[in-house]
Amino acid sequence: MVIVMSAAAAGSDVGTAVALIEKAGGQAFVSRGAGRTLVCVVGDPDGFSALNLSALPGVDTVIRTSAAYKLVSRENCLARSTVQVAGASIGPGHVTLVAGPCAVESYDQTLRAAEMAAVAGATMLRGGAYKPRTSPYAFQGLGEAGLRILADVREATGLPIVTEVVDAADVGLVSSYADMLQVGTRNAQNFALLRAVGEAGTPVMLKRGMSATIDEWLMAAEYIAQHGNLDIVLCERGIRTFETATRNTLDISAVTIVQQLSHLPVIVDPSHSGGRRDLVLPLTRAAVAIGADGVIIDVHPDPATALCDGPQALIEGDLLELADILTRWGRITARHADYAGASAY
Repeated sequence: MVIVMSAAAAGSDVGTAVALIEKAGGQAFVSRGAGRTLVCVVGDPDGFSALNLSALPGVDTVIRTSAAYKLVSRENCLARSTVQVAGASIGPGHVTLVAGPCAVESYDQTLRAAEMAAVAGATMLRGGAYKPRTSPYAFQGLGEAGLRILADVREATGLPIVTEVVDAADVGLVSSYADMLQVGTRNAQNFALLRAVGEAGTPVMLKRGMSATIDEWLMAAEYIAQHGNLDIVLCERGIRTFETATRNTLDISAVTIVQQLSHLPVIVDPSHSGGRRDLVLPLTRAAVAIGADGVIIDVHPDPATALCDGPQALIEGDLLELADILTRWGRITARHADYAGASAY
């Protein structure tokens, strides 16, 4: 059972509902997002019928849901959600571009990549300060020094930042710098981390686990929502299959399926799915055409010297075509590109 609170509901209204549920022997999990608050009720639904929850102050509606992922299910929110990240938004009706270097290497490299991202129309900057790598000898990121660089580049460009957090112990630190936390594919079922980012209250980008089913992906999102945070963006970044021609296999059908199952925004990562620069733009077209709410793309001023994922990073010559895809294909699908413009650069 899910209680959908009205937009005008006060904190005391939520508290009243929670207290009544707990007094009746149930559990209540409150999840807050931009413009909506949901209360997931766990227990015997028939036993709660006498409580007349729909008549409580601040309650919009009470829904019995059959979905295992109750808070992120489309059953309780027919209108799809928009997630606000500082001055940017990700949700239906437009195509949001998140772009930047896969890894923060220096201030100059990150600033140049951010300027490139803005030229392409990005409204958010991506950049990794902590890099979980397959090899322990590969570049692991600059840590807090990288976070400080991202904050300085945000100050210079105005672009809000999304960066990965890999350890539950670091959530507070990364949240103090970031506008949005990223949970990467390797941590998509790190339940301690999912709980911690849920409790942090900072918007979250949840990448699909490399071998996760759609149900497992949505249940991971439910962990975040159950611990208080409904501002979640789902990212399809390709899954592991038998195919070796690409880095991963982009499951483009997952965009439509997840939008049918969940009210959360869904974006696509054409960089990590294809793993090759020549595939990024075609996969971006596919993402926009199928109705993704945005794309997250690697750019780098000099991919040949990149410390991480240089072969998939776009260069300056690709940016005008990327911007054209977002605007022209967005119009074809009756959505506008959430375009930042590049006049400042």
